[in-house]
Amino acid sequence: MSDDWKLRLERMKRDLVVSGDPVAWVSEADAVQASLRFPSLAVRGALFGVAVQRRDEEGGGEWRMVTPLQDGMPQVSRDSLNSKLWFRAKDDTDDPHVRRALLAAVAVLEREAVDEVEVLDERYRIVRGDELARSGPDGLEPPRPTDVEPIERTWDDRGSGDSPDVDFVLDPFRERGLMSEALRLGLRSFEYSGKRYPAAVREDSRRAVVRHPEIALMPVTFGVVEQTGDTWRPEGSLLATPHAARRFLYSALTRLWPMLYDFGEAKRERYARIAEKYRAADRADELMVDDRLFRICRVERIVRFGPDGPEKPRPSDIDDYGPMKMHPSMDAMTGEVHHGE
Repeated sequence: MSDDWKLRLERMKRDLVVSGDPVAWVSEADAVQASLRFPSLAVRGALFGVAVQRRDEEGGGEWRMVTPLQDGMPQVSRDSLNSKLWFRAKDDTDDPHVRRALLAAVAVLEREAVDEVEVLDERYRIVRGDELARSGPDGLEPPRPTDVEPIERTWDDRGSGDSPDVDFVLDPFRERGLMSEALRLGLRSFEYSGKRYPAAVREDSRRAVVRHPEIALMPVTFGVVEQTGDTWRPEGSLLATPHAARRFLYSALTRLWPMLYDFGEAKRERYARIAEKYRAADRADELMVDDRLFRICRVERIVRFGPDGPEKPRPSDIDDYGPMKMHPSMDAMTGEVHHGE
């Protein structure tokens, strides 16, 4: 451990003692217990999103997330950026100069699999992160008692909540807590290992430790996982709160899966009864359905940082498809959309 990290951890410990904040103490105790019950970190794979740096007078500036860090491929994030810039040109400006600059960036994204574009003193970047979950003898870690829940917990699709990622500042030196700092320290040297990863993936991972040595922690998210043998398979996307993940599972049981898998009437009714029992339990984090075990899982995410900012996609990150024209052509002077093109 470097002297810098030692000093940071010691300072945080000292500040925690001095502040006497009971909430902070409970959260730290909760994190310690979790590290004992779930001592290992399971790598769930790479995630991608879009971040922006708005240039300051010195040419730098903080990086903020524009889209959630949840895409499974870099091209999905490039497509999201394509759409954001196109709709900004269509709806958010009457200035032909601004619209022309936005559409020029859109044109690049339609032709090339680029990971960075500059528009009007803003630098947009496709950002790569890693998805991690703690694991122990009992499997993946469920939500902790101190994880934040919504004040009003609804069970319909309303109030699902925005992603905590949007407008989140990526900062590897933001101090969150003693255990979070310890986690970040431990992950600085983290790299993919083992023969289940292709050689190119392992080599890219080793290079990333050197080129992007710092770690920015993203907001904690939650998802539904299903146990399959010794592994846990994710169902659906990552969500902001444990209750949002529980609500997704409830909705999957009552609507999504019966429609998607064409359940018969008897199975549909059985799943509906199970779903209502699950809902009545209010904060249950496990559910057994037809010998299938589902769990609400707590997910950590990290973004590597180097001197030039957050890490971009690696050469070994794979896309299933390439760039394409996603929206109709637009007149840069008038903003008129040509739907026939």
